[in-house]
Amino acid sequence: MYASDERKHDGKLRHPFDAKQWQNFNDTYKDFADEPRNIRFALSIDGMNPFAERSNKHSTCTMILTIYNLPPWLCQKQKYLLLTILISGPTQPGVDMDVFLEPLMEEIKKLWEEGVAMRDEFRKEPFTLQAMIFVTINDCPALFSLRGSSKERLVV
Repeated sequence: MYASDERKHDGKLRHPFDAKQWQNFNDTYKDFADEPRNIRFALSIDGMNPFAERSNKHSTCTMILTIYNLPPWLCQKQKYLLLTILISGPTQPGVDMDVFLEPLMEEIKKLWEEGVAMRDEFRKEPFTLQAMIFVTINDCPALFSLRGSSKERLVV
């Protein structure tokens, strides 16, 4: 993967793998880091009004997984974004977000703890693929939903 093969080592932050967080994770979880085919995801959560009308109460919430092992110029390409959850309804899911996230988190937990048997056709060998959510990307309303709280209870 890009993070281990092609990256520049010039001290500039071009991609999350250039950050200290990436290296700290590698130092803590060496078995995961030693396999460059293991996947680090970013989970992005955002709500929107698909009809672009202020008077319309309809809401759609998307949850997208981005593969951070890819080069920076490919991470945000549509064909590499995984739409994992689409919640449509009269309101945002709010503090009940965990109901929608639970199946995804169960799958990620399985990928982290057990992995999935795969075959690398390029190398002509089997391997166990593991994955994890490395970071979440969201606005404040989505953050409150993920925390299971409302913005009124936020203490700064």
